[in-house]
Amino acid sequence: MLTNTRSDRVKAVRALSRRSVRSRTGEFLAEGPQAVREAVAFRPAHVRDVYVTPEAAERHAAIVEAARAAELWVHEVSPEVLAAMCDTESPQGIAAVCRVVDVPLEEALAGLPADALVCVLTHVRDPGNAGTVIRGADAAGADAVIVSDASVDIYNSKVVRSTVGSLWHLPVSTGSTVPEILDALRARGITLLAADGAGTTLLHDADLGGPHAWVMGNEAWGLPQEVRDACDDVVRVPIHGHAESLNLAMAATVCLYASAEARRTRR
Repeated sequence: MLTNTRSDRVKAVRALSRRSVRSRTGEFLAEGPQAVREAVAFRPAHVRDVYVTPEAAERHAAIVEAARAAELWVHEVSPEVLAAMCDTESPQGIAAVCRVVDVPLEEALAGLPADALVCVLTHVRDPGNAGTVIRGADAAGADAVIVSDASVDIYNSKVVRSTVGSLWHLPVSTGSTVPEILDALRARGITLLAADGAGTTLLHDADLGGPHAWVMGNEAWGLPQEVRDACDDVVRVPIHGHAESLNLAMAATVCLYASAEARRTRR
């Protein structure tokens, strides 16, 4: 069992809380049973090490057994060591060092189905919002999530936790500029739908009949005019009550599920 909180291994894992270290090593830390379970189940080749406390090993025996069956390194550690590795105040007893899973834009868009559904995040800065949108896209059956270069790092621990494992379920691409993303989607015949409160088309009137991508903007200022102009339509979610607006994650989920329902009725 690893018990030394000052060991080089512990320091190396803890250093993954810094973006510069994640970028240099190509690794990040996934914390909690949901994240580790999905990483082991869906992307075992991307899991380098699993760290678990004795209590958590007993509580989450199925995860540990699956990791060992996949021939992954499983290290038993003291609660103090796990706490030193993680940046959450109350770690849930298990974490995994994983290799990054994002793919180039061309790869993410390769082989999209005829009724493709894509979610694009532009200049999204809030980790919780980004992770929740990825989770919503996964739940709605989206085929890919594209995160622009000016957005939050998807390997930020808050993003990873907010995806609740969905980060390992569908193609995610990062690092491309917004114009590059829109051009690549348009070249594949995918309709670009800007989701913005300034839209004149209401969601229930939007044309969701073919392959399309929802383009989501920044939490504070939405989508700039040039991005809205570059899209085929600007769509807004109707507000029936007195709420001023929906936050990014809520609006994205509503739009994605509208697309999922339209897709379901066509199939």
